[in-house]
Amino acid sequence: MQSHARLFTPILIGGSLILLINFALRASFGVFQIPIAQEFGWPRAEFSLAIAIQNLAWGIGQPIFGALAERWGDRWAIILGAILYSAGLVLTAFATSPATMQLLEVMVGFGIAGTGFGVILAVVGRAASDENRSLALGIATAAGSAGQVFGAPLAEILLGFYSWQAVFIIFGVIVLACLAFLPMLGSGKPVRPSVLEESMGSVLSRAFRDPSFMMIFMGFFSCGYQLGFITAHFPAMITEMCGPINPVGTLAALGITTTSALGAVAISLIGLANIAGSILAGWLGKRYTKKYLLAGIYTLRTVASAAFILMPITPASVVVFSLVMGGLWLATVPLTSGLVAYIYGLRYMGTLYGFVFLSHQIGSFLGVWLGGRLYDAHGDYMLVWWVGVGVGAFSALIHLPVREAPSRLPVAA
Repeated sequence: MQSHARLFTPILIGGSLILLINFALRASFGVFQIPIAQEFGWPRAEFSLAIAIQNLAWGIGQPIFGALAERWGDRWAIILGAILYSAGLVLTAFATSPATMQLLEVMVGFGIAGTGFGVILAVVGRAASDENRSLALGIATAAGSAGQVFGAPLAEILLGFYSWQAVFIIFGVIVLACLAFLPMLGSGKPVRPSVLEESMGSVLSRAFRDPSFMMIFMGFFSCGYQLGFITAHFPAMITEMCGPINPVGTLAALGITTTSALGAVAISLIGLANIAGSILAGWLGKRYTKKYLLAGIYTLRTVASAAFILMPITPASVVVFSLVMGGLWLATVPLTSGLVAYIYGLRYMGTLYGFVFLSHQIGSFLGVWLGGRLYDAHGDYMLVWWVGVGVGAFSALIHLPVREAPSRLPVAA
């Protein structure tokens, strides 16, 4: 009971609520693909590029906000992130050209970085005990998925009553509401001065010279590619490629009568399954070797993705794939962040994980952008899907040689 009480601290709860709001909104962008393209007559690649730029800006911003939090405090990083996120969403509502929308998504991406995994997981990780750290990171990651459960369906419902522009403004207001949870994160000071034994530059230099760090960096690329593509394009892909929904079947009985609605629900199902998947990954991470768990997750993703595209796409296969992929969706996050913390320590976990996450977001950029570009070129998503299968297999292999042991300070001569 004592250990359980230490796990569910105000810091874990407050951080989880901020991640829930962040990811609820971020996961909904794929729902806007078709409405925006139809209103302006844009090719699919235009809004896809906007989302891709958002993901890339998120990745670039992650180490910056991680360093800001570690230098000046977590609260300042989160406040700045929420302001940028909200302002970017509101201004995007007034964009009428692809270039303007794509430029504004830089602001949204930086806002997501300031209120997302890089900052929040570092806060949660430092506050947790050694025994509970992996599970705490899993719970916080699962909170992001909990937001994904209702983010896309909420966007779909709101679009039934309001224009996409109004929905973006509503979302901008919701982002600012996450600041109400800041007091739960404590003082916002990252560490006590007594643990400052090594400078940020020294830790970063040591990590970048370590082959294991670079393998973790490259391995996280495919996670971003797959998640970015599915979040941005899976609703539209289902709308256009899925077989008809049985009017007297289970889905219709639940009110899901169109493939468009099924596309939004698929993102929700992924988030729902990932709540369990992230917590399970966090629990396993403190009992088994993290690099082997990561290799196993990427292998399962590769198999599931190949099986889905090789079979006819039906409402049933969409539901099954969403649940399977959801169980593996963000299960990599507590393991990857926990691996970074275990090897390189907690002091600069936010910055180090931020650089690893940059690889994730480079992959996400390519997954989203290629999804739109290759769709416009070929009229379907088949090629970009198979690229995702290939990079998943690459990540499964590259984690195997990682040296999972604490990195030691160089010994003076």
